[in-house]
Amino acid sequence: MTEKHRGTCFCGAVEIEATGTPLEIGYCHCASCRHYSGAPLSAFFLWRTEDVRVTKGAESLGRFNKTGMSDRQHCMRCGGHVMTAHPAMGLTDVRPPVLPGVAFEPTVHLHYAEAVLPIKDGLTKLRDFPSHAGGSGETLPE
Repeated sequence: MTEKHRGTCFCGAVEIEATGTPLEIGYCHCASCRHYSGAPLSAFFLWRTEDVRVTKGAESLGRFNKTGMSDRQHCMRCGGHVMTAHPAMGLTDVRPPVLPGVAFEPTVHLHYAEAVLPIKDGLTKLRDFPSHAGGSGETLPE
């Protein structure tokens, strides 16, 4: 039986469910993620879009899509970040605190060339994206 993970936004108005396991867990250092999150990096769980669904409060989800690549979704009641859909890739980035039952075991740093906070944790540091996702696939030293 496939595992289902349930979680909510900060206030609980929006509930989501993710099925299975994340395809990738890690950190993004790009300027857009940093600016949107208000932090020097942003943590993510990356799922196939069809494996993530809103089960309650869809009417409370606000959206912002600055570049056409990332449909950022937040709760309009509490302002809590919930997820970011990447339609061209068929992927959805769910904020790890939204799904507290999923172990956060990162394996990669994305857009490390843009990092403002160097991290020495032994994980792979990609210049941008993996090559299979349209990036260079180039790794950078810690």
